[in-house]
Amino acid sequence: QVQLVESGGASVQVGGSLTLSCEASEYIKPNYCMGWFRQALGKGREAVAVLSVDSGAIFANDSAKGRFTVSRDNAKNTLYLQMTKLRVDDTAMYYCAAGPLNQQWCSRGVAAEFSFWGQGTQVTVSA
Repeated sequence: QVQLVESGGASVQVGGSLTLSCEASEYIKPNYCMGWFRQALGKGREAVAVLSVDSGAIFANDSAKGRFTVSRDNAKNTLYLQMTKLRVDDTAMYYCAAGPLNQQWCSRGVAAEFSFWGQGTQVTVSA
């Protein structure tokens, strides 16, 4: 059972930057997909960016492209999400997720397909 712990959430102003971290309790196998999802108040959970551990391929939603960068430190079993140019509509609870998914399924970023979830870290962006 993989445990995921997120950190780094904070309150920032529009245009600011944050880096979220997700530490896994154990080695993440190459057949896994890891990713960041977010859920704003009253809305569904959406994929922000996902990473196929085996290939390193990254899939990001349109909102994240050009502003957010997902990366992984294998030695630390940690996934990162570097967020820049933050906007008010980035305000949400951000969750880290992982699961045994091939690249095709990974790229779809469907929350229900991920087996393991962290508790979330809150990001609030104010004008």
